[in-house]
Amino acid sequence: MFGLQNFNMEKIVTPRLDLPLLQFPRSRKPALIPSPSLNRYVRLKQRGFETEMYTETESHGVKMSNTVGRKLLGLAAAVSVAVSSSICCDSPALAESITIAFPVSRAREVTEVQRTLVEAWGLIRETFVDPTFNHQDWDSKLQQTMVEMFPLRSADAAYGKIKAMLSTLGDPFTRIISPKEYQSFRIGSDGNLQGVGLFINSEPRTGHLVVMSCIEGSPADRAGIHEGEELVEINGQKLDGIDSEAAAQKLRGRAGTSVTVKLKSVNGSHIREVKLPRDYIKLSPISSTIIPHTTPDGRLAKTGYVKLTAFSQTAASDMEHAVHEMENQNVQSYILDLRNNPGGLVKVGLDVAQLWLDGDETLVYTIDREGVTSPINMIDGHAVTHDPLVVLVNEGSASASEILAGALHDNGRAVLVGRRTYGKGKIQSVTELDDGSALFVTVAKYLSPSLHEIDQVGITPDVQCTTDKIDSLTGEILMKMNSSVPLLEADSCVMVAEHELETKQSSGAAS
Repeated sequence: MFGLQNFNMEKIVTPRLDLPLLQFPRSRKPALIPSPSLNRYVRLKQRGFETEMYTETESHGVKMSNTVGRKLLGLAAAVSVAVSSSICCDSPALAESITIAFPVSRAREVTEVQRTLVEAWGLIRETFVDPTFNHQDWDSKLQQTMVEMFPLRSADAAYGKIKAMLSTLGDPFTRIISPKEYQSFRIGSDGNLQGVGLFINSEPRTGHLVVMSCIEGSPADRAGIHEGEELVEINGQKLDGIDSEAAAQKLRGRAGTSVTVKLKSVNGSHIREVKLPRDYIKLSPISSTIIPHTTPDGRLAKTGYVKLTAFSQTAASDMEHAVHEMENQNVQSYILDLRNNPGGLVKVGLDVAQLWLDGDETLVYTIDREGVTSPINMIDGHAVTHDPLVVLVNEGSASASEILAGALHDNGRAVLVGRRTYGKGKIQSVTELDDGSALFVTVAKYLSPSLHEIDQVGITPDVQCTTDKIDSLTGEILMKMNSSVPLLEADSCVMVAEHELETKQSSGAAS
């Protein structure tokens, strides 16, 4: 069960390093405003601005010269931006209203992307963390992009223009993803899917798609699919040159439908065909176990090990359940493993922190686009347990993982063991746009409770998990590497964490 967080799965796309999220607001749908004449007007309303895109006829014709050059010249001349006093804003922070009129493209699919462009532009205008927009005129950027988009004939080309516009902000985390990509992202964040329950990954040397594991009780598990088998066909389509995410998309589908796969045995001696029904599969970002060990004074002790792979919507409740279960089994200390956890929902990260802390502790500080620093505090928090805690981190621990590690460390609740974290101190909001795509916007920066900078710096653990440190440990702990204990107990960083817990308990230090 351990170490699966890096694998691409049939059923989940784990939120990556650039996805620490605050919310999933639905977009404001554009209203279609018919005109008394033959003209059709499309009005998109956002907070603080209105945009009208118009056509001369229902067939999307644009009354301009036939040559592209004159079309663009005419469009550029026709674009108008009117700035007036605030008459439609619902945000007191905005002191102006902007109305922008553009002719829509003759290509229907490009017209839809034009609407998406306006939505994306407006949301960034309202919320992007840098109010200078990387020292450029953001209103003019919309005009420029509309001009470049007008002669295009495909949605893909038009989306390319939106992506190019967003790239000028100088923030790789502010981006747009397609409707299909957003569906995969929602699967990863919701923790629910419809599929067959396979973890798959591309073998680095050959590029072959290999089964890493099956979700227990899933259709793939019931069919007897094993780790190490190679996935060679899906519904009769060979998978040569297809990456793991593309294959995962083919395996997902509505519960009640089925998918046929061909698998090559681990030793390559034969190929078998399996028809798998798709089903509802519940994913948990939590795996846990109890590590029994003998203390230096000869007592039998229990350490609860909890691995958190992503901050999806069920992470806090799943962790609370896991810790309660281990408390009932008389666990005396805990290891929380955040290694290679790339983040996810910030609110969930804060909820997890509150499972380990009491009172009104500060969990994180945010810095908004105006440069105002504000604390986020617990309110009358009650920890599930007060047992000693070590948190494992490494260079793959990012964003919400860093918020959680910082909150537990800076409030004196946990010792950090491992390697310096990734260093992503930015928070994104995610908005589903009208066409089903999604816009990720960096809306704030954050600092640890001790006001330590995290972005591009990371968090340095109290104890480095290195070979030198292993060599300095006591002989009793080193003996575990040569014994028949489970692989987890031979994990060098887990061994260091256990040593820190034993030291903490023997010294009587408060947790």
